[in-house]
Amino acid sequence: MGDTMSTPESASRIPPEDVSAIRAFNRFFTRRVGVLKPGLLDSPWSLTEVRILYELRHRASVRALDLRRELDMDAGQLSRVLSRLQRNGLIGRSPSPEDGRRQIVELTEEGRRAAQTLDDRANEQVTALVSHLSAAERSRLIDAMATVRRLFDAPEARAADGQEAAPAATAPPPGPVLREPRPGDLGWVVERHGALYAAEYGWDSAFEAWVARLVADYGLPSDRPGQALWIAEADGARAGCIACSREDERTARLRLFLVEPGARGRGVGTALIERCLDFARSAGYRAMVLSTYSVLADARRLYQAAGFRLVSSEPERAFGRDLTAQVWETDL
Repeated sequence: MGDTMSTPESASRIPPEDVSAIRAFNRFFTRRVGVLKPGLLDSPWSLTEVRILYELRHRASVRALDLRRELDMDAGQLSRVLSRLQRNGLIGRSPSPEDGRRQIVELTEEGRRAAQTLDDRANEQVTALVSHLSAAERSRLIDAMATVRRLFDAPEARAADGQEAAPAATAPPPGPVLREPRPGDLGWVVERHGALYAAEYGWDSAFEAWVARLVADYGLPSDRPGQALWIAEADGARAGCIACSREDERTARLRLFLVEPGARGRGVGTALIERCLDFARSAGYRAMVLSTYSVLADARRLYQAAGFRLVSSEPERAFGRDLTAQVWETDL
């Protein structure tokens, strides 16, 4: 969202007051989060360097080419940044075993410690930034941020699908709204899990009963800050749900993930998983786990896209079916 010196042909259709308003928000936000300071998060590293350390911390290793594409960086700029990080002992580079012309980049032990420190400081900064907001206000803020991401990503998503960009006057369909549960929502979570999994996978009523026991925890008053449940709405109707619970002091568990069939392919699942991960990070967890079954292929693809990795798989008889139980996890 940074200012740009280029002037696309379509810019002539954008009212100057709209451009000014967006630029004003950019200036406000960059100042508010402190990215204009010489060293980000009281470190000797720039915003670009901190972002690279973050990306590497949440992956075992990554190809330099993939890093450049994901961060939309010039090859020369990325090479210079990686060289500086390597000189300071934070990363290592080695030839790819698949293609020796490509480089694999990964954190050193010192780099992992630095990235951990930066993540901790970033969490503290965000906590301080929103500490004056109520839970409802934070929810509104996060929903507004999701709207910004969705609207800015829309042209790229259309291009990736081989579609022409929509005319400027055409508004994209509204994205999901994520909110805390209201009276009646918990019963809906149980009912929809029971009905959908019976219809789509043939699971028996034992699954609905199991979900009901889980959901009951979220209907009771609780002083456990590391637990939450969200309902997604699309077009004014319930479209999905997800929950975060405490596995242990450092680990959160993703639970009760469901997206209505009519809402699939509209970003509802991705928005729910991102909200759950963001909440877990802000609650101080260092990892997140989830249990699922191999037959749930659509959900598995979303977990993989969010950075989860498979850690165990074994056959299990459950809910009237022979299934393959899986455990997935990701670092936060």
